[in-house]
Amino acid sequence: MVKNEAKNIVNSEVAEEDIELDNSLRPKKLGDYVGQKSIKENLSVFIEAAKRRGEPIEHILLYGPPGLGKTTLAHIIATEMGSQIRVTSGTAIERAGDLASILTGLNDGDILFVDEIHRLNRNIEEVLYPAMEDFAIDMVLGKGPSAKTLRLDVPKFTLIGATTKIGSLSSPLRDRFGNVFRLEYYDDAELEKIITRSAKILGVKHRGDGLKEIAKRARKTPRVANRILKRVRDFAEVRHQGEISKEIAELALLMLEIDNLGLDKTDRMILETIIDKFSGGPVGLDALAAASSEDRDTIEDVIEPYFLRLGFIDRTPRGRLATPGAYEHLGRTKGNQKKLL
Repeated sequence: MVKNEAKNIVNSEVAEEDIELDNSLRPKKLGDYVGQKSIKENLSVFIEAAKRRGEPIEHILLYGPPGLGKTTLAHIIATEMGSQIRVTSGTAIERAGDLASILTGLNDGDILFVDEIHRLNRNIEEVLYPAMEDFAIDMVLGKGPSAKTLRLDVPKFTLIGATTKIGSLSSPLRDRFGNVFRLEYYDDAELEKIITRSAKILGVKHRGDGLKEIAKRARKTPRVANRILKRVRDFAEVRHQGEISKEIAELALLMLEIDNLGLDKTDRMILETIIDKFSGGPVGLDALAAASSEDRDTIEDVIEPYFLRLGFIDRTPRGRLATPGAYEHLGRTKGNQKKLL
């Protein structure tokens, strides 16, 4: 899902500013794709087998947090298969006729990539089932007793679905994917490789541990790493003749208010709200959103997963609870939190 603008630099959801950057930095071949070793090994086998048989690769479902490379993988699969790719999203397909128009416009072997596929309307899913299994769609013409069902053949295509919420996907749809892959967060070394490649493409000079410092604070997410690289490049051009060093990276990240764990001002504000306004919790998600003036979905889908990964909050039946690690990171101890009115 594309946002009109990024709420903050470390928000892993795609923003308008990322689209051009992602397209220019996106690897085109599986061998150039960094990370996700197990997925790459499996895909290389499945792609080669499909090409030898002269058939489309089986339908693929990619899931995991935003910014980890699901869209990039879809484009790489299309390139490796020598296929055209049609890109859409679950929210863009509003009627069954929209899906029928897309499917009938494909050619044999083409790939249909549906981002945020869990947002598909259930009645549209019903049209998709026979298309995935039998490469045909059933259309109802007319209404009432005179209504007729027409079956249309569609090209033999591959559906690649991407989602950040696999639990929101209906079981019948999920079961129709032959390959299901979960994308994992990246380690710092992998992120450093990614932004080293990006720096080369962008013509950014660097030395020392400048890029390593960026990788450490990128929340284990390539999209965030590339976005921070772009910001640090601006500081380097103004303050250091365009070269990124460790000192310049640290200065830029300090001015951007991104700390050593990749938390920015908004992240710390959420933690402070839990600790200071709710005595460390537990606090419900709606109450936390209201108290922090932050969007509920942003907290749940973007901020909270990283807190859980860091061990900064616990989910309990009564709500979110700040852990000792959160207190330590903010330089607090239980009982000395600020009293906010």
